[in-house]
Amino acid sequence: MAVAYAHDPEPDTRQEHPVGTSPDPVELSSRIIDTGTAEPPHNRVTGELTQVDEDIAVVESFSHCWVIRTDEGLVCFDTSGAGSGTAVVEAIRAWTDDPFHSLVYTHGHLDHVGGSGAFMADALNRGEPRPMVLAHEAVPARFERYRTTNGWNMVINQRQFGGVRKPVAMGIGGSGRKFLPEDVAEPDTTFRDTLTIEAGDRSIELHHARGETDDHAWGWDGSNLTAYTGDFMSWVFPNAGNPQKVQRYPIEWAAALRQMLAIGAERVFPAHGLPIVGRQRVELVLGDLAEALEHLSGRTLELMNEGATLDTIIHEVSVPEHLRDRPWLAPQYDEPEFVVRNVYRQFGGWWDGNAANLKPAPESALAAEVVALAGSVETLTDRALELAEAGEIRLACHLVEMAVAAEPHHEGAHRARANIYWQRRKVTRSLMSKGIFAAAARESEAELGEKVVGDPLGESLGKALG
Repeated sequence: MAVAYAHDPEPDTRQEHPVGTSPDPVELSSRIIDTGTAEPPHNRVTGELTQVDEDIAVVESFSHCWVIRTDEGLVCFDTSGAGSGTAVVEAIRAWTDDPFHSLVYTHGHLDHVGGSGAFMADALNRGEPRPMVLAHEAVPARFERYRTTNGWNMVINQRQFGGVRKPVAMGIGGSGRKFLPEDVAEPDTTFRDTLTIEAGDRSIELHHARGETDDHAWGWDGSNLTAYTGDFMSWVFPNAGNPQKVQRYPIEWAAALRQMLAIGAERVFPAHGLPIVGRQRVELVLGDLAEALEHLSGRTLELMNEGATLDTIIHEVSVPEHLRDRPWLAPQYDEPEFVVRNVYRQFGGWWDGNAANLKPAPESALAAEVVALAGSVETLTDRALELAEAGEIRLACHLVEMAVAAEPHHEGAHRARANIYWQRRKVTRSLMSKGIFAAAARESEAELGEKVVGDPLGESLGKALG
């Protein structure tokens, strides 16, 4: 059977290979970039393997696993999550019986390392040597932090992904009680700035750069001008502002993208989303990502240097208009406003510039004073509902939160709160915001004694990742 490789104009007749997914990920990516028209889903979680070159394949999962076949075995970038790792290995085994030579963690997030146990089990079952695990030197510290904050991470991830019905089914971390799966493989070799992998006829460089995480790495194969980018590129607006997670680094993120362009990348193989093939396409997409992050960071710092408060900055700084409709910059997971907050936090600390917020009164005390001035909780909730109906949803949320803070068991306040946050969730694009707004609505529904049901994980991810 003759199979056309994803980047070739003509069929290759050298040997038999699986066809892969349809539509072909490279063909789909090229069409979207060339036309500027979105064709979702851009982040496909099919569990299927597609061969994109003679010795390179990808299993599209959450996250993807990129597989490079060498004379000494398979080099894999990322292992997907705990719930999908076994299926990823099975997809690879349908393509080749070659042993696993090494696993590269592009960073320590669990959708990238959680499936490593399945790779180790495969080697053990086949009587082969355990693959070497390579990662940045900060990954072990991340794993330890996950263990220290196990309960907190379970809470925020369930909320981030829309209050999923079955947290265990998230498939990203471990069991319902352990965020970091016990069978996640610790790195065997770590590096600080760069590391070169020698595997058979391949020489692959690993480069460290802070971006979504402080432990991020990306791979470079100079023989075919290919960058394995992890989450530096994910076909949504960069996850550089996540409101529930530790510091992100948008300035360094943009610099890493510029480095990939400067080194001559002609192919970008990300851990989420579609591969990008062709120098002009790479320049366009990575250039857009870098420009968006540079603009948000630069303008935020300019206003900080002028003495502006966080309140002023978040309502003034936005993505340049010519980038707002790019299919690869859709704010479906994270969003620009949160990136602005992260830049402020990185350089300005946690205080927002409002003197009252330096050592504030309890929110409930402030709310009680406002209710006293208004005359009743109902006055606040009625006005909140009016504002929501008029499209002033941000202001409506402030008022209804005060109503509930003042009288935590007030039935009418909680009904209004649930109503308003469901409205806000409906008009919000990013998963980060949708998850938090849904959690607020469900808190009020639970207070009212209503049955609270979370979202299916697949639905949450599908809507968030395009």
